[in-house]
Amino acid sequence: MGRTAKSDLVTLFAALTDPTRLRLLNLMDGREVCVCYFVEILKQGQPKISRHLAYLRRAGIVEARRDGKWMHYRIERPDDPKVASILDATLHSFKGDRDMQADLARLEKACCEPQRFVTLQGVPMPLTV
Repeated sequence: MGRTAKSDLVTLFAALTDPTRLRLLNLMDGREVCVCYFVEILKQGQPKISRHLAYLRRAGIVEARRDGKWMHYRIERPDDPKVASILDATLHSFKGDRDMQADLARLEKACCEPQRFVTLQGVPMPLTV
């Protein structure tokens, strides 16, 4: 039995209620990111980050890809136009948020200088999607 539009909206809104999940979406906007970067940027443990990513995957807005031992995540645009418009508005709202922009600056710094971060040694760089 498929999900209804109402259940998709409920699931989406539930996914968007957590600040960590919002920060993850912000970091994935327009790029595919290895989980190691999330751990480094958000300063949270890998199990906690993975639980949040699994929640976003269940909501149908994040996809994962394995590359050897690395897991990469990216935003998956929902088919339902209502759900997609809410996700788009959420992502757009991050552009005016100082904390979200600080996360992006930390990601940029980590990408440009991965040698400064022990946890990022040998980790693939985020890919633009």
